[in-house]
Amino acid sequence: MTFPALHNDTFLRACLGQETEHTPVWLMRQAGRYLPEYRALREKAGSFMAMATNVELATEVTIQPLERFPLDAAILFSDILTVPDAMGLGLSFAAGEGPRFARPVQDEAAIAALAVPDMDKLRYVFDAVTSIRRALNGRVPLIGFAGSPWTLACYMVEGHGSKGGAWEKVRALAWSRPELMERLLTVNADAVAQYLNAQIDAGAQAVMLFDSWGGALADGAFQRFSLPWTARTLAQLKRTGADGQTVPRIVFTRGGGLWLRDMAERLQCDVLGVDWRVNLGTARATLQGSGRTLQGNMDPVALLAPPEAIRAEARRVLDSFGRPQAGSAHIFNLGHGVLQPTPPEHIAALVDEVHSHSRALRRQA
Repeated sequence: MTFPALHNDTFLRACLGQETEHTPVWLMRQAGRYLPEYRALREKAGSFMAMATNVELATEVTIQPLERFPLDAAILFSDILTVPDAMGLGLSFAAGEGPRFARPVQDEAAIAALAVPDMDKLRYVFDAVTSIRRALNGRVPLIGFAGSPWTLACYMVEGHGSKGGAWEKVRALAWSRPELMERLLTVNADAVAQYLNAQIDAGAQAVMLFDSWGGALADGAFQRFSLPWTARTLAQLKRTGADGQTVPRIVFTRGGGLWLRDMAERLQCDVLGVDWRVNLGTARATLQGSGRTLQGNMDPVALLAPPEAIRAEARRVLDSFGRPQAGSAHIFNLGHGVLQPTPPEHIAALVDEVHSHSRALRRQA
């Protein structure tokens, strides 16, 4: 499989701890509901899954933000719950309600019946990866992704999202029947590894694990029910892509700032993402000598402020990290995804400020 030569490798070099001319920037949910062209396409398609399972539409949605903003990476348009959907849980998205499974797994029989799904059921994802990679034409790298084993388990057990992020059912199962939870997490870890490897074979140039609900766990429980299973997934991932280049691995644990050192010690990854609650300077000091790149971490709510306030906050985040150097690099992102009310022109101001101010930081003696 051959692809066009990459013209902007700033993101990939930063992932691997190399020095760059500016701090690369991409945004979680950079393709989504804040863009009028996305809303128009979704209305035409009829549903989120109708877009995600259509290669042409998934390609178009992934490219949309890059037509507006000089971002340094694209991320596959898909959802973290495609893997359990392929296991037969029956994923759907009701308007205004978020994801829902028709057949959640809440007892011993349901969990015993789980197995790594046939990856051909997810062929639409891999075909989209190849299509997007070609459509990018070397403009920027493409990030593939999946949900972490624990985060997938949260939705699989609850059957839907959790009000307030409490996740009582899945946490209760973990404490009352840890052997069942470990069985579920084992299947998830192995399935996610196969899923990400198939994305790599299809053309993904970096892969990211979203441990979106790792922060719902207590200290100690995180090290038992999230961290080892993320590690199991990462240990199985291919290190080179379809073009023979190194594929960086990114892990983002929302609410996981407390465990940065644990993650650096136990996870075979190149980049650790942090949410908006973390001071980047402190995080950098915590990871000193680990060789890990930091990703993050502006509060996504700040993008609702006027452009000058957004620019000031971008400068503050960059200054908090300080001047990057070899082995201690930074990728600018939000502490979570772009919010739906965000005006597109605010994203433009952010990207411009990150590029310009990060270049100025590098010029300082």
